[in-house]
Amino acid sequence: MRYAIAASLALAVLATGCVELTQQQPAPVRERNPDATPKFSVDATWPKPLPENWILGQVAGIAVDRNDHIWVLHRPKSLVEDEQGATLNPPTTMCCKAAPPVLEFDRAGNLLRSWGGKSEGFPWPKNEHGIMVDGDGNVWIGAQDVADNYLLKFTPDGKYLMTIGTPGKTGGSNDPALLGRPAHMIVDEAAGEMYIADGYQNRRVLVVDAKTGAYKRHWGAYGNKPNDDKQAPYNPSAPLSQQFSNPVHCVRLSNDNLVYVCDRANDRIQVFQKDGKFVKEFRVEPQTLQNGSAWDLVLSEDREQRYIFMADGANGQVVTYLRSNGEKLATLGRSGRMAGQFKWVHNIAIDSAGNIYTAEVGTGRRAQKFNRVE
Repeated sequence: MRYAIAASLALAVLATGCVELTQQQPAPVRERNPDATPKFSVDATWPKPLPENWILGQVAGIAVDRNDHIWVLHRPKSLVEDEQGATLNPPTTMCCKAAPPVLEFDRAGNLLRSWGGKSEGFPWPKNEHGIMVDGDGNVWIGAQDVADNYLLKFTPDGKYLMTIGTPGKTGGSNDPALLGRPAHMIVDEAAGEMYIADGYQNRRVLVVDAKTGAYKRHWGAYGNKPNDDKQAPYNPSAPLSQQFSNPVHCVRLSNDNLVYVCDRANDRIQVFQKDGKFVKEFRVEPQTLQNGSAWDLVLSEDREQRYIFMADGANGQVVTYLRSNGEKLATLGRSGRMAGQFKWVHNIAIDSAGNIYTAEVGTGRRAQKFNRVE
């Protein structure tokens, strides 16, 4: 009888699986040794296989929402010819077709919903870059092409809400209204402000009203007024640049009201107060040339946010730093295409249990999950 009841319960769970997945609650965080450097193990089964013969292109953004759902933004137009044979008439191969650009997964890797790519009263980005989910569950994505220069806001099911910036227009690093190929964004829920890493053309952090997009303030490296003069190429032995390079690639907020900015090609993280006053900076693999080491970061899930996890795209690794002083503690991964390795790890996200998620552009073109094991 016990087994019959258990089987009936299992069938009931399966019958209502979709509802349960969308309402999944974060698992409690287990006790850990606070002095132990975090360790991770790749989950090679995440995410689950995609439906409808879908395939991902370059994965240009990844984020975790308040329900521990993982949001992925990829670039459908980055698929190469031999990945699109199934869409031709007649089909030339069994594989594949591009997945919709925005996909939502649960922590187990099940696809919950997907949308995007169609323009209904707004231009869809020519080049998708960066995704963020605010405290109300609204989804923000970046439009980074030279013809884009804007951010889009949607409901969780993909209904368009608003645009920040003006498609096709830019005005330089001190323009209060126009963006310059933005890379990343984060919302300060308590203050109702959005911080924008702006970005691939401009060299600044821009702060706007999160509800209206109205200008609040902006600053450049060291809190200086930014300028758009041509900068000397990064040289690890030269004096540190007084300006951000392009791109200003990430912006994050800490629980203790600090702003962390990725100055990618200058191989550094700069830290500010919310008014733009410079606090300190950390070097990130400062010998790196090519396209820089400081691509994205997240802070650890503990209340004190003791650690920084840095996505180092050029070197194909995730680096753990002590947040208090920038001490390098550990590395995760290496350049490669096997599970747990990276080719241009572009963005990083973290859930409430301390598991991290990564997104790869270039020829990496995937999302990965790393379970926290210590």
